[in-house]
Amino acid sequence: MDGGGAAHACESVLLAEVDILSCIDKTQRAFSRATSRAERSAIGQFLTPAPIAKFMASLFERSVAVARILDPGAGTGSLFAALTEQLISKPDRPESIEIVAYETDQNIAPHLERTIELCRQLCAETGVAFRGTVRYEDFISAAVAQLHDNLFAATQDNFTHVILNPPYKKINGETQTRRTLTAAGIETSNLYAAFVWLAACLTRPGGEIAAITPRSFCNGPYFRRFRKALLGLVDLRHIHTFGSRKEAFADDSVLQENVIFHGIRNEHREGAVKISVSRGLGFSDMRVREVPFQEVVVPGDSDAFIHLVEGDDGRQVMECMSRFSATLADLGLEVSTGRVVDFRARESLRKDPEPGTVPLIYPCHFEGGFVHWPLKGAKKPNAITSSDETEDLLVPGGYYVLTKRFTAKEERRRIVGVIYDPTRIDAPLVGFENHLNYFHSRGRGLPPDLARGLAVFLNSSLLDRYFRLFSGHTQVNATDLRKMRYPSREQMLQLGREMKTILPDQQKIDVALERVYSKNG
Repeated sequence: MDGGGAAHACESVLLAEVDILSCIDKTQRAFSRATSRAERSAIGQFLTPAPIAKFMASLFERSVAVARILDPGAGTGSLFAALTEQLISKPDRPESIEIVAYETDQNIAPHLERTIELCRQLCAETGVAFRGTVRYEDFISAAVAQLHDNLFAATQDNFTHVILNPPYKKINGETQTRRTLTAAGIETSNLYAAFVWLAACLTRPGGEIAAITPRSFCNGPYFRRFRKALLGLVDLRHIHTFGSRKEAFADDSVLQENVIFHGIRNEHREGAVKISVSRGLGFSDMRVREVPFQEVVVPGDSDAFIHLVEGDDGRQVMECMSRFSATLADLGLEVSTGRVVDFRARESLRKDPEPGTVPLIYPCHFEGGFVHWPLKGAKKPNAITSSDETEDLLVPGGYYVLTKRFTAKEERRRIVGVIYDPTRIDAPLVGFENHLNYFHSRGRGLPPDLARGLAVFLNSSLLDRYFRLFSGHTQVNATDLRKMRYPSREQMLQLGREMKTILPDQQKIDVALERVYSKNG
C-alpha cells in the first residue's frame, strides 16, 4: 500500500515547477488500488479527485494575513493542498498558513503526512510561514469538546478557511457518535451533515467554508434541522451541481447526486447566489448563473428547502408551477405513508388472498396508472389478515392515489402515481405497505374524478422536473408531497376527464396539464 513514489518524485524538484495535486492524485489512485472499495465504503471514505479539489479551492474569495485552514476527514490531503496552492498564488498571499487536518484511517496516514510536507515546502519556496498538524482522532468528538455546551460560541480553535469532503455514512442509533451529537444538540442521520454542521460552527465570523456532499440535505424531513442550522450559520454564495450523478466520485462508483457549496460565516447577507452545473470533472463545460437567494430558499418556508434552479428551463418550471396555488388542505386531501411495515406484521401476511384477508398493496402492484391485484407469482405477499391485531394498519375501501416512496435510478420519473380503484378490487378494507405514500380524505377514499386528476398531475413531466429542482435522491417523502402546490379542485377534475381505464401516455398528460396551467396564467 505504498503509492508514495509519485509524491517522492515531487519532492526532488521545486514544487513551483510541478503540479502538487497531480502528485497527490497519483498517490490517491495507488491507495485506491491497494485498498478495497468495501473497506473505504465501510468508513464512508471517498477520496476527492484533483479537479474537484482545485475547483473547491477556487471558490474562496477573501484574502487574510493569517490563514487557518481546517480539513476534517482529510484523506490524502488533496483539499487543503489545493487551498494552500490557491492562497499562495494570490498577489496578496497570506503571511502565514496553518493547517489542521483530522483523519482516523491509519492506513492513509503516511500519504497525509507527505502532503503536509509538500505544503510546507511549497510555502517555504514562496516565503509564507507554515504550520501543519494532523490530528488522528475523531473529528466529531474533538469538535464537540472544543465547542463545549454552546455550539455557536467563538473558540480559540476557529478557522478562516474550512474545506471538507466529509464521510458519507449513516449514523446508527445506539453509537457513541450518536450520543455525542445528541448531547451537543445536533440531530442528523448522516455523518456528512454532522461534519458540516460542526465545521461551520468552527468557522470564524467572516470566514469561508466549502464542502462537497450528497445533495440529499436540500430537502426532506431528515435534514430539516441541519438545513436550518446551516442557513443560520452560513450565507450561501455558490452551489455547484453535476449533470451526471456518476462523475464526482466515478472511481468509487458513488451513485448519489453530489453538490459543492461555498459560503461565508454569519454575515446574514441574502443577495445573489451563484448556481453552476457541469457534466465532467474538467469543469470546462460549466454554466454559471446568479439567482436571488429567495429563489434558492423560499421566504417563509418552515422546512427551508433548497431549490437549485440551474438554468432558464428551471426558472420556466418554477414559473409554471407557481400558477398552481392549491394546498392539499384546500383540496380536502391528506397524504400519509403506508401503515403496513411488513417485517413487523409478518404473522399476518399471506402470499395469496384467502378467507379472512384483505388486499395488501406494494409497488409491484403498480401497472399502467392503476393497482393490479392480486399479482400471481409475486415475491411479495398479496394479502393481510383482517383482525383486531391489524385493524390500525388498514383503511376503508375506496379510491386512493398511491406513489412510490422509492424509485429505481433508471425510472423515467421520480414520482410514480397510480389509482387504487375499488371497482377493480372488491374489498371492504385495504392495507398499503410502508414503501408507499397514499392520498386520502380524512382516512377515507377520494371522489373518483378527483383521484384520476391527481394521478394525471403526479405523473406529469412538469412535476417531475420541479421535484428534481430540490431533490437529489430517489426518495419521495410524504413531507415533500405535502409542501407542493396543486391545481385547484376544478382543474383536477378537468385533468381527471383525461383518464379512462388506463393512464394516458406522457405526451397526452403533458398537453392536458399545459392546457390547465395556461388557462390559469
